[in-house]
Amino acid sequence: MTGLHHVTAITRDVQANVDFWMGFLGLSLVKQTAGFEDAEQLHLFYGDATGAPGSLVSFLVWQDGAPGRVGHGQVAEIALAIPRARIGDWLTRAMQRGLRVEGPVREFGAPVLRLRDPDGIIVKLVGGDIPDTGWPAAPARLQGVTLWSQDAPATAAFLARFGYAPQGIEGGVTRLASNRDAIDIRDTAGFVPGIPGTGVIDHVALRVPDVAAIDEHRAALTDVTVHDRLYFTSLYVRDPAGILIELATDGPGMAVDEDDLGRTLKVPPHMTDDTDLRLRLPQFARPGEERTPMRDLPFIHRIHTPDDADGSVILLLHGTGGSESDLMPLAHRIAPRATLLGLRGRSTEEGVARFFRRLSMASFDQDDIRSEAAAFAGFWEGAMAAYGLDPARLTVLGYSNGANFAGAVMALHPGLIARAILIRPMLVLDPAPRADLSGVRVLTLQGARDPYGHYAPALNDWLAASGADLDARTIAAGHEIAPEDLAAASAWMASSGA
Repeated sequence: MTGLHHVTAITRDVQANVDFWMGFLGLSLVKQTAGFEDAEQLHLFYGDATGAPGSLVSFLVWQDGAPGRVGHGQVAEIALAIPRARIGDWLTRAMQRGLRVEGPVREFGAPVLRLRDPDGIIVKLVGGDIPDTGWPAAPARLQGVTLWSQDAPATAAFLARFGYAPQGIEGGVTRLASNRDAIDIRDTAGFVPGIPGTGVIDHVALRVPDVAAIDEHRAALTDVTVHDRLYFTSLYVRDPAGILIELATDGPGMAVDEDDLGRTLKVPPHMTDDTDLRLRLPQFARPGEERTPMRDLPFIHRIHTPDDADGSVILLLHGTGGSESDLMPLAHRIAPRATLLGLRGRSTEEGVARFFRRLSMASFDQDDIRSEAAAFAGFWEGAMAAYGLDPARLTVLGYSNGANFAGAVMALHPGLIARAILIRPMLVLDPAPRADLSGVRVLTLQGARDPYGHYAPALNDWLAASGADLDARTIAAGHEIAPEDLAAASAWMASSGA
């Protein structure tokens, strides 16, 4: 068997992705896994109801990640096969959904509708002589892909070894065909190169029957890597124009580990404890399922609500280089029934996220602190209303830069934060304004070996002088989060009645 196995792209919005590929196109979500290379990256596979090779489109989820750029050296379009007579139905369906659609036009003799998914990825619906199972019905399978190559002849010659033969040239596009689908090659010599990121197709995978075929190709090709992906074995190689091509075996297949395809998150075998992982991965609802609509608020954020939520809330502020999900495993251990609301800092330093800019190791951008604190106050008000949260039952948990930011918010917007756990904090406002923190409960946790520990007393002194109910502790740790932090924070939360 020759032809396409799957296509893999990158999305920045998992819910919008699911709503399009399942809700609009009607494909089945046949697998959701934690990434085999990066376990904290969600990987979704869509396809027909059985997850058959040749029907699969997969997405790596870079939630709220930076966009890429389509250019030469990339897959630029995905084509899906539909019955020729259903072109008009799909055009109507797209228009009813408010989607921008081009066509129908004819390409290599077939009617084609061209539209874009929420990330801007071009999806072509190609009418062909395939069985019509009624309406509505999801596309039957992959019909093809379009490659942008700066050396089209070399790309065509490279693909010939995998069963793709020239079929024709139309409008500057060379078509190669297998016994069930097609690869179009557009000559983009002189165009800009592609840049990885969201909204970009990462690679196309071609079918091979088994591992023995993988071994044969590995012996014949250079600069390849081979990986066991549990559901198939993969060989990765780049063609002469730099396009990433995967060879994937038909077996053992998507149903190897469960009968109910795609209903549960599958964790790679090398992961022994998946509780933390499940908290870090972005959540989504299938079409028709109850969901929490995510609001457009000043900070990128993520919410996790446990099934047995008790109404308490922990708002999470990460340290330098962290993300909105970094502290969720710790917070879940501190209060297993609390709703977790994680924020991502908007300031950056050398490409990593922070809540405010740093001028030196102990000097901070005061204007940035104040403007970000004002934005946080706006987020706070919007989040409480949008998600129905009770501010009286909310605790702020901050680490390092996030803890410093929480302290600054308490100084600049007194009355907003009533309870806080600050891990490795320091005073960053200069000067620190007077504030009335009467009734505010604060736990500060410093590390005895923390190189920044000598900055801690100034914050503790300011909190105490401002009237906060302060519990200042030093634990046997450095700047990193330690088991003692969990024990101290858990006991403090239990005593606070949160």
